[in-house]
Amino acid sequence: MTIEFKGRTAFITGGASGAGFGQAKVFGREGCKVAIADIRGDAVEKALAELRAEGIEAYGVELDITDRAAFARAADDVEAALGPVSMLFGTAGVSIFGPLEQATYDDYDWIFGVNLGGVVNLMQTFVPRMIAQGLGGHIVNTASLGCFFANSGSGIYSASKFAVHGITMAMRDALKDKGIGVSLVAPANIKSNIAESIDTRPEKFAHSGYKVDAREIAALHEIYSQGMEPEELAGHVKQAILENRFYVIPYPESRGLLEMTFQQALDAIPPADTDLEGQAKRHEAMMKYIAARREMDTERYGSSTR
Repeated sequence: MTIEFKGRTAFITGGASGAGFGQAKVFGREGCKVAIADIRGDAVEKALAELRAEGIEAYGVELDITDRAAFARAADDVEAALGPVSMLFGTAGVSIFGPLEQATYDDYDWIFGVNLGGVVNLMQTFVPRMIAQGLGGHIVNTASLGCFFANSGSGIYSASKFAVHGITMAMRDALKDKGIGVSLVAPANIKSNIAESIDTRPEKFAHSGYKVDAREIAALHEIYSQGMEPEELAGHVKQAILENRFYVIPYPESRGLLEMTFQQALDAIPPADTDLEGQAKRHEAMMKYIAARREMDTERYGSSTR
């Protein structure tokens, strides 16, 4: 599947800075009409000015991606201004770090609401429109290298990104016959301002088990200042779209950690030549279920799951 970028409309959450703004620049230069959505209205206006100065056709919306009604209004506004959206970038995210056992419900609700809920709302809002329009396209959701492993300090953040990984993989399967590709970005360090995402935390989720002060923000800024440039990362995303490749992980330093993580899973599996009778029974049962499921789904929805 080959995709032409020129003339398509791209909708990018977190599009006013960091990885999202890098995507806006790279795909805008490829001829996409770019809609950037961000919770910070002042950042949207600044980003729009920079994009338009390059000759990129751009539109901006101030959007809380956890607000489903606002998402629907934003979609209507963008499509009225720029035409049907056929490229989605779920890039917005927030983070907070600390011992997992100190977390509150508000910590979970805020991080999951943005990191997972924002991706769900993006796809629920736009995917039915994309299918109906029949223009094909591509969806790119941003997870993190932390979608493959977790530790206490980043536990909630990583859990939300595990979920983004899973729903994005499932959406790739769901759309594979509809001309819509799906990719997942799993970056390590990016040059961004995510250290300041605490400033966007709603008052309703104010009760936190974590103490974030100027020292921590300064330390995070130092780490992120050494991260990959957003436009460089967006270039890797562009290539993955052209190849219709699922994973985008352009960080060679991650290889050893991922090999170790997946080797632990492989080591937990018994040898392939053991429990042959059990394997056969389970395989037969699964094949029967898949056949029955296809029949039921064809009856119910006019199509079948695979």
